[in-house]
Amino acid sequence: MNNTTNEINNDEISLKELIQKIKEWVAYLKTQWKLIIAISAIGGIIGFTYAYFQKPTYKAVLTFALEEDKGGGGGLGGALGLASSFGIDLGSSGGGAFAGTNLMELMKSRLLVEKTLLNPVVVNKETISIAELYIRNNNLREVWDTKPELKNIQFLPNADRANYSLQQDSLLQVLYKAVTAPKVLSIQQKDKKVSITNIEVISKNEAFAKLFCENLAKETSEFYIETKSKKAKLNLEILQKQTDSIRAELNGAITGVAAASDNVYNLNPAYNVKRSPSTRRQVDVQANTAILTQLVAQLELSKVTLRKETPLIQVIDKPILPLEKEKLGKLKSLILGGFLAGFLTVLYLVFSELYKKLVA
Repeated sequence: MNNTTNEINNDEISLKELIQKIKEWVAYLKTQWKLIIAISAIGGIIGFTYAYFQKPTYKAVLTFALEEDKGGGGGLGGALGLASSFGIDLGSSGGGAFAGTNLMELMKSRLLVEKTLLNPVVVNKETISIAELYIRNNNLREVWDTKPELKNIQFLPNADRANYSLQQDSLLQVLYKAVTAPKVLSIQQKDKKVSITNIEVISKNEAFAKLFCENLAKETSEFYIETKSKKAKLNLEILQKQTDSIRAELNGAITGVAAASDNVYNLNPAYNVKRSPSTRRQVDVQANTAILTQLVAQLELSKVTLRKETPLIQVIDKPILPLEKEKLGKLKSLILGGFLAGFLTVLYLVFSELYKKLVA
């Protein structure tokens, strides 16, 4: 019983001491109220000044949907099987090589971003590359002009990338890292169950944000479609060449039959050997006709397959000027700066006083 009473008394004493300490600290801080208010005011002024001179950022958002025909059954599936029996591969849906997160990583790849940076755009009636627009907006040319090896470097639109110098490659890599930073470029899929993707570009220049966002989507669409339909296009080209070749042979055989028939006109029936060239030509006509029939059927089937293999990237929403502007409000910066400065001042006063007591 006595132990319980002692514990309660100790708790009461501890609580009283805590309240007393808080009162002492409050009283001490009240003596420093002028310093706290002065530093809080300075912090508020700094926050207001920062917000006043801070340049706004612009956000360009482009939304697109990816649609590809994944169905391989039905009549077309049977026709593909029939074509494969003749030794011709007409291709089939490739699946998820560029699906979901793969497509998002593809859009951030150095290949596509550099192609986008070298795309031509018209700014103030002048055709320049997007890379040059970025360089001008960030005043990079002024820094480069101070270095002789970088002074005359240009990024012309649609330039041959293979002919770039080492310095151009290095600078283009720097630009690539700058425009793919998380604070600049963001690519997100709205939902894993749907194939709708958002591209967001944030920049201090409104024109760059819009142009880079649109051109990145265009380059990705072209590369994606070209890659997905490459095999089907190759098969179509081969079949087209074979069909044209057989058609030319058939036309030549038909002409040969006519010429051979002219040569044996009113020929004595006893000289049948003279009719053999015409007979051989007729056999060629029949054989080429059969081959051409099969090739034409496969050619048309290949065209259907190419349309089926070509995915569709449908742009839903494009960035429209004026873009969404993001900037820290002056009042918010004033309050936030004042609160942060005052809070840090209180912490400094408390810890400095504790240090004095410990040293004393």
